[in-house]
Amino acid sequence: MSPRLTVRRFLLHVLSLITMFAAVCAAAATTHGLSGRITDATGHGVPAADVQIVELQRHVVSDSTGAFHFAEVPDGRYTITVRRLSYAPQSIALAISADTAHDFSLVASPFMMEPVVVTGTPAPREPQRLALPSSVLAGEALRQNETVSIAHAIEGLPGVHTVSTGAQVGKPMIRGLTGPRVLVLDDGHRLEDYSWSDEDGPSIDARSVERVEVVRGPASVLYGSDALNGVVNTVPPLLPESPDGQRVLHTGAAAYFGSNNREGGAVLRVDGASGAWGWRVSGIGRGAGDLHTPDAALANTGFFSVSGDAAAGKRSDHGNMQLRFTHYGGEFKLLEADGPPDSSAGKEGGPERKLTDDRLQFDDDRLLGNIRLETRAQWQRHNLIEVADDPNAPAGAKKESEQFNLLLNTGTLEVTAHHSGDKWTGAVGASGLVQFNDTRGPVPLVPDANVASGALFVFAQRHYEKVDVLGGVRVDAIHLDADANAGLNLTAHSRSDAQASASEGVVYRFATGWSATANIGQAWRAPTLFELYTNGPHLGELRYEVGDPDLNVEKGIDVDAGVHWQNARVRVDLAGYRNQMRDFIFVRPTDEFRASGSGDSLRVYEYRQSDAVLQGGEAGAEVMVSDHLVLHGRFDYVWGNDEQQNEPLPLIPPAHGALGFKLRWYHLGWADQFMVGAEVVSAAKQTRLSEFDTPTAAYAMLHMDAGLEHQWWERAFRIDLSVRNLTNDQHRDYLSRYKEFADDPGRNVLLRVSTGL
Repeated sequence: MSPRLTVRRFLLHVLSLITMFAAVCAAAATTHGLSGRITDATGHGVPAADVQIVELQRHVVSDSTGAFHFAEVPDGRYTITVRRLSYAPQSIALAISADTAHDFSLVASPFMMEPVVVTGTPAPREPQRLALPSSVLAGEALRQNETVSIAHAIEGLPGVHTVSTGAQVGKPMIRGLTGPRVLVLDDGHRLEDYSWSDEDGPSIDARSVERVEVVRGPASVLYGSDALNGVVNTVPPLLPESPDGQRVLHTGAAAYFGSNNREGGAVLRVDGASGAWGWRVSGIGRGAGDLHTPDAALANTGFFSVSGDAAAGKRSDHGNMQLRFTHYGGEFKLLEADGPPDSSAGKEGGPERKLTDDRLQFDDDRLLGNIRLETRAQWQRHNLIEVADDPNAPAGAKKESEQFNLLLNTGTLEVTAHHSGDKWTGAVGASGLVQFNDTRGPVPLVPDANVASGALFVFAQRHYEKVDVLGGVRVDAIHLDADANAGLNLTAHSRSDAQASASEGVVYRFATGWSATANIGQAWRAPTLFELYTNGPHLGELRYEVGDPDLNVEKGIDVDAGVHWQNARVRVDLAGYRNQMRDFIFVRPTDEFRASGSGDSLRVYEYRQSDAVLQGGEAGAEVMVSDHLVLHGRFDYVWGNDEQQNEPLPLIPPAHGALGFKLRWYHLGWADQFMVGAEVVSAAKQTRLSEFDTPTAAYAMLHMDAGLEHQWWERAFRIDLSVRNLTNDQHRDYLSRYKEFADDPGRNVLLRVSTGL
């Protein structure tokens, strides 16, 4: 039996499982109401608090008296969270088998810690009960970091950095690894793109999400290939709910301006609910000119982007269903090492990438007793085009020509049965993927190819009084067919891979607020199309790349340990790890040069493999010194080495650290609350360089933020002012693609005004 036929049969079995479970769960479940009141320490009601039933993805907002109400909640055990800016969030586990009332008393606090994490675990868990370290960016911190690139928004989290192309394109790096080794999710759905390229980052605008969760370490057991070194999960706003069947309509808008590159943008969101239905429509537009360093402008570094989503969902007495469409697209100009052509000679400004990414997502949650059946399906269309100046264009003709045009269509389907109890939490599931790559441009970077894969997995967590033990196993099968391509000197080629991944972890709560964690995980990933088959010039990277069809799968065994301490005023996280990689795939320069087709001679880079090791650690802390002042700091370091050549791995970031504070006041008369903060971010010089790395000097930058919130015209308005690189220091980031020939941007003043968001 061929591998392709096996995968097809597997996918048919998955569809059969969906049909069977849907039929079983279609029977009406028993439902009851959940209500309560949110109060502060004085007993007064807290309005506008967000109350969520996490497993059902349902939320309501408390009214002016602090009261909230959920109608028709299916019987079961759920995680209930309460969040309100300027109050410490709360989370409880609550079993509902009758009409239930539960009140919450919130404590005023500038200390904003997320109560639960939903990524990297089969059920929502408190961060201190996860075996792998996690970080969350949400609320005010996310709003102040909002950019067109989700990677740039999260680069301040411990162990997280960005491989950047200017300010508009970024790829998240976790613990020294990036690209296809870090899986990015959009509300739990895999994002598939051309991760080989420094100029193809995740197709998510940071302003479109409500929360970003990052899990550091191998998460292949739950998510499969590409989650070898970590997961970034972006969580959009939940659909509103109609209290007692009343119609609800919300509107939100925001506008901002950045001084450095004259960047401006606007956001508009409208959502509502009526009866059992909820819906949302949002749009984001951004545009920017050239970036400016402390010395000069960087020509051909502007961009324009448009993104947004439309979603509708229905709740019933046996679960919830949602359909969502998202769009992300734009034109992103690229700076080259030799700068843009001379505009006085009548030529254009240089190459640019044109990106369009559309996703249609279906989510369905069904409840049957203590079993929650979750179905996720997505179709994604990802189109990447690069255009560059045509030196041979006649006078009056179009002066740019298409270099490559790649179209990737991907369908994914996953069905997971979740169980949540007092002693056991677990998940059993199956997933499948089909993918079609179409090479349509004049430069065939990779061949036309089809991919099919399937997986089965099980994950469980056992809860004791002071100890949680968790572990899981996953088996994946993947088959690839690549067509013959004369331009790549490639004959038709097929390959199949079947791999298992596993993890085992323990969490020990040895004292009040203290926990120690340990985890060992085995993960893997299959080589990408570009690592296997590319054979041509990549003008954006100024190199000629050659793949290797005989590459092995990449495997890693990661050992992770940490300590977590958290109480009402202090949070401390320490983590250390060692990741042993077998058949690590990397690109290495050669002494050969080949013509690029545009008159340039480019150095040849070849994809190779070697055993490697990465080890390091992260530390983060927040301390509430007073009711108004919070101090925070973070530090991370990673060391990477090619074990066979006994030399440093390429593009391993140097040590990074930050120290800062936030001051917050409440009820000032002219503002409901006011915040001011500052942070010093520093990076060391990387002294361990591979043969084609470019060294960069150590640097430190000062950032400052201020914001106020107040009610005007019966609406809550928010004004934020941020200054990045306040002292306009000249520096070059080690992970910048422009570091060989250009400084990083200088001072940038950002002003944002928002309401209802």
